[in-house]
Amino acid sequence: MTTTGGEKPIAFLDLPAQQRRLGAPLRQRIDTVLEHCRFVLGPEVTELEERLAQWGGVAHCVGVSSGTDALQIVMMAENIGPGDAVFLPAFTYTATAEVPLLLGATPVFVDVDPATFQIDPANLRQRIEKVRSDGILRPRALVGVDLFGQPAPWDALRSIAADYDLFLMDDCAQSFGGAYHGRKLGAEATATTLSFFPSKPLGGYGDGGAILTDDAERADLYRSLRTHGEGKTRYEVLRTGMNGRLDTLQAAVLLAKLDVFPEELARRDAIADAYDAGLRGVVTVPARVPDSASAWAIYSILFRNSAERAATQERMKAVGVPSAIYYPLPLHHQPAYQPHHDGVALPVAESLSQRILALPIHPELTDAEVARVIAAVRG
Repeated sequence: MTTTGGEKPIAFLDLPAQQRRLGAPLRQRIDTVLEHCRFVLGPEVTELEERLAQWGGVAHCVGVSSGTDALQIVMMAENIGPGDAVFLPAFTYTATAEVPLLLGATPVFVDVDPATFQIDPANLRQRIEKVRSDGILRPRALVGVDLFGQPAPWDALRSIAADYDLFLMDDCAQSFGGAYHGRKLGAEATATTLSFFPSKPLGGYGDGGAILTDDAERADLYRSLRTHGEGKTRYEVLRTGMNGRLDTLQAAVLLAKLDVFPEELARRDAIADAYDAGLRGVVTVPARVPDSASAWAIYSILFRNSAERAATQERMKAVGVPSAIYYPLPLHHQPAYQPHHDGVALPVAESLSQRILALPIHPELTDAEVARVIAAVRG
């Protein structure tokens, strides 16, 4: 397939090219699993957990079946349920909000910073105070989301969580590999959840996730909950759990990718810098969270309005340059969540959804393809 100009379309995500680059080490990892046939919680899972814990600067890592299940296991461990308010940004992926509802709790949506897209601490305090004054829900938990590869404002979130006695957790699904104040993300909250969905900076070849923590008792509880609530033996059931284990084959793939992860992060960063240089002044390029490093899961630009965005998308499509919108609706406007929202306007999240556009950013992009993306956006 070629474009009207005869060029091959650019891939928004190019897993086949990455697989070819990884080559023999990836195949060897997979073949080892096929040889020992320990497909559930095999030795590769243990090895991956040890390496992820070391990377994230924590004592414990628990591999689980998805980023969503990681969120659910953490909330189950805290007995979050009916009557509890869980505060989270309105501008993020649905998984962050659906888990509280699955457990009977209520997500309370918070507006975000217009420059960094991260949760807004000032609005967070307002939302907590409103829940307290309404007297219907108990403020129980705060989910900081490291959006698009960059860290949430963790210093402020820790202070707010302490002021209101909230359980603090980090949804780091999009940002593993990023850093905050020189620390790699993984230890900013009591529990940090990861996703290894294929499109993530560290992605598997299917679903997968993990939980990072320094709390040994919680880590043991997470391991029990991921395996049907079992105790010291398989058929000792101590609590209601779930089937949330990480497949060994996914761990094998992730181990091969983890070996080249630093180089891939560096390439993503170089592409982001090239986009900045080529597009600054044409569109609004992403603001950087101060004293941080991004994993660049997503590079999103902002237009003045939705019409300008739509026209640019069409122009890009015509020359084989893909784009995506993260997110076309803020969560409090989604049909599934509207009945649970208190009706408060969250204007920044609402505006971003009308103006934002994501460009391709993955390690397989060539310099020539990056130049094509820039030229297509500039028009």
